[in-house]
Amino acid sequence: MTGPFHLFVDISSHGLGHLAITAPVLNALAERCPGLRLTLRTALPGVVLRRRLRPPFTLVATASDFGYVMRDALTIDLDASAAAYRQAHADWPRRVNAEAAWLAALAPDGVLSNVSYLPLAGAAQAGIPAAALCSLNWADLFAHFFGNREWAAAIHAEILAAYRSAALFLRATPGMPMADLGNVVSVGPIAARGKRCDLGLGAGVRSILVALGGIAHRLPVDAWPRLEGIRWLVPAAWNCRHPDALASESLGLDFPDLVASVDALIGKPGYGTFTEAACNGTPVLFQRRDDWPEQACLIDWLQEQGPSREVSGAALASGQIAGPLGELLAFRRSSGISASGGEAAAEQLLQLINGQVSRPTGIAITRA
Repeated sequence: MTGPFHLFVDISSHGLGHLAITAPVLNALAERCPGLRLTLRTALPGVVLRRRLRPPFTLVATASDFGYVMRDALTIDLDASAAAYRQAHADWPRRVNAEAAWLAALAPDGVLSNVSYLPLAGAAQAGIPAAALCSLNWADLFAHFFGNREWAAAIHAEILAAYRSAALFLRATPGMPMADLGNVVSVGPIAARGKRCDLGLGAGVRSILVALGGIAHRLPVDAWPRLEGIRWLVPAAWNCRHPDALASESLGLDFPDLVASVDALIGKPGYGTFTEAACNGTPVLFQRRDDWPEQACLIDWLQEQGPSREVSGAALASGQIAGPLGELLAFRRSSGISASGGEAAAEQLLQLINGQVSRPTGIAITRA
């Protein structure tokens, strides 16, 4: 197929990182395919999607996965997550059959998932070419958290089978190894490059963006000590009363432009945050997440790209970060790295839709 085609895209709403990876790929694909028809399924708000996506799309406003149930941006509720997985797989064959029927009625030319596995299993059953895209997959994380539970083996097998049924798993750099999948194709970093703007804060003022992703997590910035010449840009929803804090939304910039415009970023290890900071040459101060297996590859990669510093949760809670923040601000800012992965992933998707990549055969999607 060389003309316009219909792509169904499932984007996890477990934070904003899945959209940050997917959007550059879809934007690059739309440039290659005038008239591209997109149907998106996600629980992310339409206004958030439109800030990232240039081509028009039809939105199916629901989620097909939950990833993990989070207490906050840094902590997983393992008991609730285990219960959710057991419920999701209690009648897995029926769910796959229903997904296959829904996709067959929608009749897309291809399926792209980041990184729910249900649409991949459904696409395989419906005979629709499919690809996954992400820096992680839920099978590896499931094995990490629940691999020693006696009930987990059958569920893990179903998750793996769904991922393996896709013709491609486009693994964004940096990404987890994904040794259990045989369909991985690695692509370069995927990130949006922003436009550096004058924030209008005055001469000699350094702007620090506090951005912890799309999962609610409030730092007690109100009680932080004042640092001369520093302005904290924080989410408006925090209603922060610190005299040097400013709602980041009040600047009227999209997130990539905001990242490109600030002097440093405070956040947690997350694909979108780290790659967009590196792409825009923005130093990062970060706190590790609680037992999140993806973070090791993200941190190692970020430290190779430019200035970053790790701080403890206690330091962030008290605002005692003047030392590491000063070290970051002393570095000469770089122009940022190249992000080639979006274009490469778009090219792989074109090959898939044009029949140049075949779906694996002989893979069981459901339990007998």
